[in-house]
Amino acid sequence: MNCVLPIFPVADCQDSVLYAAPVHEVSICTAIAKIAHQAAAGRPVERVRVDVGHLRQVVPDTLCHCWEMVVFNTPLDGVPLEVSEIPAVIECRQCGARTQLDEPIFRCGSCGSTETSVMSGNELYVTSLDITADASGP
Repeated sequence: MNCVLPIFPVADCQDSVLYAAPVHEVSICTAIAKIAHQAAAGRPVERVRVDVGHLRQVVPDTLCHCWEMVVFNTPLDGVPLEVSEIPAVIECRQCGARTQLDEPIFRCGSCGSTETSVMSGNELYVTSLDITADASGP
């Protein structure tokens, strides 16, 4: 019998209770929600935008799905999370060439050197919130 491991316990898979290992996207979404809640200061949030670097190993679709679970039944319920993926780019310290990485292999695409520096791809930022203006303000 095949069992899908959800985040909550299941007791119907061969009489044993199984738990799924939590994905790190859930904790990231919890942190994003906390930042959005604090920044909004009680005002309604219409949209949350984040930048996620390729090297963070965050799956954007999973992040968006986890967002829906984390904000369910909170003031952020229904607020879309927009994820922008930032490519991983390295710069060679030997020849100065920049290489965009598809795989986490830190080798210069021009000269083959492994003496490289990461230029982008480590980002994980809440970049902006769309917040409804307070109707009682000036």
